[in-house]
Amino acid sequence: MNSYCLQVVGDYACFTRPEMKVERVSYDVITPSAARALFETILWKPAIRWRIRRIEVLQPIRWINLRRNEVGAVISTSNVQQAMNAGAGSLALYVEDERQQRAGLFLRDVAYRVHAELDVRTGEPRQKYEEMFQRRAGKGQWVNQPYLGCREFAADVRLVDAAAPGPVPIPETRDLGWMLHDLDFGNSASPQPRFFRAQMQAGVIEVPAFGEAAA
Repeated sequence: MNSYCLQVVGDYACFTRPEMKVERVSYDVITPSAARALFETILWKPAIRWRIRRIEVLQPIRWINLRRNEVGAVISTSNVQQAMNAGAGSLALYVEDERQQRAGLFLRDVAYRVHAELDVRTGEPRQKYEEMFQRRAGKGQWVNQPYLGCREFAADVRLVDAAAPGPVPIPETRDLGWMLHDLDFGNSASPQPRFFRAQMQAGVIEVPAFGEAAA
């Protein structure tokens, strides 16, 4: 199975810890689910699934406190369904009424190399999707703008040769604690998070298979 590597750079990032309910606090490094989303900005189809295998941290972990204006509400799903059934309805959300100021602890000056494998869940040939991905990544074509946790934190992403010499990961080893691996979409109505114990060894985090993550 081919492995692909994306080199990712950004000024700011926020991979929000789910246990923080009021203020946003980022994990120390990019999570596998956020890394998967970067691959999906290049190619996503219902038939495929990206499996993140390794994360290399290329810049020292730096933090910044920011206070931002956010919208504290979302449009109700039930209101959307009622409007769809009725063919009319009010779905307006007034930003001035819902605006709230929140502080956050974010990452700054981040750079990673993320390695992933392409899993085809149907009987279709893998080569078809591998060629699509390489063609799109080579041309810099995105389904949407790649971002680092929050959509306002844009990422510079490019496909690199995983076997070629590249930037050296930071010389740091530490236990990063429990980290979100990804969501289990087995029940699409209620996706459940799964976690793993992230160990950074000389700037490299080996990501276990999704089936080995704890619910």
